[in-house]
Amino acid sequence: MHFRASEVAAAVAGGLVGDDVQIDGAGIDSRSMRPGQLFVPIVAARDGHEFVAAAADGGASAYLTSQGTDPDITLPAITVTDTAAALADLGGAARDRLPERVVGVTGSVGKTSTKDLLAGVLATTYRTTASEKSFNNELGLPLTLAGAPDDTEAVVVEMGARGIGHIDLLCGIARPTVGIITRVEGVHLELFGDIESVALAKGELVEALPVDGLAVLNADDERVAAMASRTDAGVLTFGLSSSSDVHASDVALDDQLRASFRLHTPWGEADVRLDARGEHQVPNALAAAAAAGWLGVPVDEIPSGLLSAALSGLRMELVTTPAGVTVINDAYNANPTSMAAALQSLAALDARRRVAVLGTMAELGSDSAAQHAAIAKRAYDLGIEVIAVDESHYGNVARHVANVDGALAELADLAAGDAVLVKGSRVAALERVATALGA
Repeated sequence: MHFRASEVAAAVAGGLVGDDVQIDGAGIDSRSMRPGQLFVPIVAARDGHEFVAAAADGGASAYLTSQGTDPDITLPAITVTDTAAALADLGGAARDRLPERVVGVTGSVGKTSTKDLLAGVLATTYRTTASEKSFNNELGLPLTLAGAPDDTEAVVVEMGARGIGHIDLLCGIARPTVGIITRVEGVHLELFGDIESVALAKGELVEALPVDGLAVLNADDERVAAMASRTDAGVLTFGLSSSSDVHASDVALDDQLRASFRLHTPWGEADVRLDARGEHQVPNALAAAAAAGWLGVPVDEIPSGLLSAALSGLRMELVTTPAGVTVINDAYNANPTSMAAALQSLAALDARRRVAVLGTMAELGSDSAAQHAAIAKRAYDLGIEVIAVDESHYGNVARHVANVDGALAELADLAAGDAVLVKGSRVAALERVATALGA
C-alpha cells in the first residue's frame, strides 16, 4: 500500500526527518526488504536498529526509529517512541483504506490452510490479499495490511494467540467483518493453562465482529459452536454433519490423499476436488466456502478456487523420491490433533511399509507425556513404525534417536513402495529429514 512518509508519520504519531518520499508497504527483516518498503526495526532478542543500513542497501525508502537518526544513513527517518507499536498503528491506518471484506481466521489447528483455501476462493472474484505463511501475530498482521496493494478488494488475515487478549488486540488493528473459527484443541496449554482458556481466547474474534458481519463456526466442535452466543453478528456453521449450513457429502480420497466431495451450501451445491492433501482438509475447505459464499463468490466458482489455492509450505507435501519412496512432509508444526490427522493420512496410503519420523509436540504443558504416548499408541494401532527424534515421551513403542542423522540411519533400508511421514513442532525442524530423503 502506498503512503507518503508524512502520512506514515501522522498515522504513527511520529516525526519525519528528511524527504517526504513514497513508501510501499513495510518490512521488519533487512534481508528480505523490497524496494520502496518502510523498514521497521523491532527491538527484541536483537535490536533491529543495528540493521537499518542493511535495509537501506536492500532498497528501503525510509525507516522508523526509536533511537534517533544516524547521520551516516541518508534515508528519511520517522522517529517514534516504540517501533512495534508504531507498526500496529500503521496497520490500522492501512485498514482504513481497505474495503469491508476483511476476514479473520483463527483456531487451534487448520487456520493457515483455511486462510490459504479462502484466499484461493476469493481470488476468483476479488483482488485478494492474504497473510504470508503464518504471519499471524502483532507484527505479521499489520505487515499484511500495510503490504496490501492499493486496489485490494478482499483481505484474509490469520490470527494466532499465545494468551488471553491477543486476538482482541489483533482485531483492534484489522477490524474484521467476517471471522472463522476452525477448532479449539488442547494446544499451547503451557501458555493457556487449560482448554477453556484456549476457547475464551479464540472466541475474542467473534466478539469483535460488527452486527452486520458474519461468524463462521465449526458445528462439529462443541466449543466453537457455543461461540454463537458470544457474537451479535450473523452465524453460518460448517462441518461434516448434514445439519451444518455448509457441509460435505460423499467424501473420498484418491491415491495421493487428495479429497473430493459434494459441497452443500445455502447458495447451491457443487462437486469439489482439493489439491490439499488429507481428509482433515475438508472442514477447512468448508469454512472457506462458507465465508466466500457469504461474501458473494458464486457457488460455481468455489470449486476452482479451492482446487487452485496455493497452500503454505511444509504442510502435507507429498513427493515420491527417485527411489520410489513416498514422503509426506508435514514438518511445519505439530499438536495432538494435527499429528493424529497426519498419521491417519499415512495409514490411508497404499504402501508396503509405513514409517513416521516424529519430533516433539511443543507447549503441551503438564499433559505432554500422556499426549506423546497416546500418539505413539495411535501409530502402533495403525500399523505405523515410529522413529522418535529427541523426544523420549513417545515411549517404548518408538525407536529413539537423538537427531536427524540418527533418523536417517534408521531409514537407510527404505525401498520402493515404502511411505514416510515427517512431522514435529517447528523447533524440531524435521523438514531436514524430508530433504535428505529426496523430497
